[in-house]
Amino acid sequence: MPRVIQILNRFVIGGPAIITANLTKYLSPEFESLLIVGGKDDHEKDAKYILDNLGIDVVTVEEMKRDINPVLDMKAYYAVKKIIRQFKPDIVHTHAAKAGMIGRLAARNSHVQSVVHTFHGHVFHSYFGSLKTRAIIQTERYLAAKSDGIIAISNQQKNELANTFHICPADKIKVIPLGLELDKFTQDQAAKRQLFRKQYLLEEDEIAIGLIGRIVPVKNHEFFIRVAQEVLATTPQKVRFLIIGDGDMRPQVEATIRQAGIDYSYYPDEQRAATMQCTSWITEMDIALAGLDIVALTSHNEGTPVSLIEAQAAGKPVISTKVGGVVDVVKEGITGYLTDPGNLQQYVQLLQTLIGNGLQRNQMGEQGRIFVQQHFSIQTLLKNTAQYYKQLLKADM
Repeated sequence: MPRVIQILNRFVIGGPAIITANLTKYLSPEFESLLIVGGKDDHEKDAKYILDNLGIDVVTVEEMKRDINPVLDMKAYYAVKKIIRQFKPDIVHTHAAKAGMIGRLAARNSHVQSVVHTFHGHVFHSYFGSLKTRAIIQTERYLAAKSDGIIAISNQQKNELANTFHICPADKIKVIPLGLELDKFTQDQAAKRQLFRKQYLLEEDEIAIGLIGRIVPVKNHEFFIRVAQEVLATTPQKVRFLIIGDGDMRPQVEATIRQAGIDYSYYPDEQRAATMQCTSWITEMDIALAGLDIVALTSHNEGTPVSLIEAQAAGKPVISTKVGGVVDVVKEGITGYLTDPGNLQQYVQLLQTLIGNGLQRNQMGEQGRIFVQQHFSIQTLLKNTAQYYKQLLKADM
């Protein structure tokens, strides 16, 4: 049986953690798998509950962290290299930037048969300044040359990697969309909705609009706040805005909310029915999504946003900026609305359309449920990944 090591530098809430856990668990017994993870930052929410639920044991390399640190990175490299030599994998599959750098170099220098890397997103714009961005692009080109295969999680992302940033030729990139366990988002929704709305003091006639994700600059919470400000000033409906997530930028975001004159509470500390609430992290997203009416995304840049896939699985209409792989996740005008980045008037107008039309919300939600079940199931992910592994191993024989 072929052996596979999955490597992810931060096992925190988000798509990469879900995908690496699912691959580690469910590619067995066809592939024998080991998962290596690095250390998280203090402000990040540990996703260990995913590992516990799936019964996965991991090897932790604490030195492998998100930020660049030559001393820690070198220690992480040698630690990963030692694990590779002990486990003797046929494939090393890395996920995200830091794990991709350390893992691919360690695997290639250990003469692993096949080395593959997944871009769950990229940091080639909207993250860093121009000098650092150019250095990252050059590094990724070098690492791609040392890889046997590159996985993109959307056609849009493949096009950016190959034709916009020239990371590697298009024929080296395999598109394998995310695959998630979606059944829980359709089960017991009425009871889950009641539970969530009772906890966060939402009345049934209030339209709950949620933004889900880390509170970091790329997610553009400031735009969400401006949208809320405009909607509150113009819509006759009763609306509430929820920020589901947390992060080191929360104090700045809270200051912006207060400057906008929006009634706000950080719910873990102040449990009241504010117009805009930050719930902090929620692990049971099936319950949260059942309680929401609309799911929003305002990011500057995205790979394939898990929040929009899960929202549609729960039958919720979505509205998002048209960035990155979002165009492959949302059927525009059918399961939700997409807007030009930075176009506040367009975003507000389309959101108000959803707020004011319950029938349309239900119709879009049902279409979204059908769409993601067809395209983003875990079964499809496992089948496509297993086939790609076999293709890589066969090519290297």
